[in-house]
Amino acid sequence: MFNDIPGQVYRTLVVDSRWMIIVEGLLVTLMVAGIAIVLGVVIGALVAIAKVNVHYTGRKKWLGVLCEIYTTVVRGTPVVVQLLIMYFIVFAAAPKEMAAYVGALAFGVNSGAYVSEVIRAGIMSIDRGQMEAGRSLGLSQKMTMRSIILPQAFKNVLPALGNEFIVLIKETSVLGFIAVTDLTMASQLIRSRSFDVLVPLLLIALIYLGIVMLFTWALKKLERKLAESDAR
Repeated sequence: MFNDIPGQVYRTLVVDSRWMIIVEGLLVTLMVAGIAIVLGVVIGALVAIAKVNVHYTGRKKWLGVLCEIYTTVVRGTPVVVQLLIMYFIVFAAAPKEMAAYVGALAFGVNSGAYVSEVIRAGIMSIDRGQMEAGRSLGLSQKMTMRSIILPQAFKNVLPALGNEFIVLIKETSVLGFIAVTDLTMASQLIRSRSFDVLVPLLLIALIYLGIVMLFTWALKKLERKLAESDAR
C-alpha cells in the first residue's frame, strides 16, 4: 500500500482524467452543504421564534407542540435514516437527477432542528428588558424581535452555529446512500477503478479538512468584525 505512492497518485488523478470525478464530487458537496445551511438557518430561526413566542405569550400552544415534536424527532433519529426516508418515501417519485437536491433538503431539515435550539438559547439569553424597551419605543413585538433581539442573539450564538455548520458539511459524506456522487462517493468510484485505497481516501480527507479550515477562518473573521462593531 505504501510502496507505490507515486503510482497510486497517478492512477487516482491522471488516468482517465479521474481528477474530474473529485472536482465534480466537490462541487456537489459544496452545493448540498450550501443549500442545507441556508435551509437550516431559515427553519431554525422560524422554529426558535415560534417557541420563544409561545413561551412568553402563552398563545398558540399547538404551534409550540408541533415545533417540539419536530425537534425531538429530528434530533432523536440518525441523519442517514432521515435521508433515506426523504429520498425513498417522501420523494420516491422524484427523478434521479434531483437526488442531490433531495439530500440538501434532508440535511436542511435535520440542521434546522439543531439550529433552532441554538437560536432559541441565544434569544432566551437576552434580557427580557430589551423587549420591553423596544415596545416602549413604539416598536411592535415582531419589529423588536427582528431589530433588537435577533441581532444580539446572533452574535451570542455564532460560534455554536459555526460548529453546527461544520458538522453539517461533514455529514454530507453519507450522500452516497442515495447514489449521489459527492466527495466520499467520488473516492469510492476511483478506488473501484484503480484498486488503490490510500491515496483516494487521504485526498478526500484533506479536501474535507481544507473546507472546514476555510469555513473556520471565515467564521473567526466574522466574529472579529462583529466584536469590532460592538467596541465602536
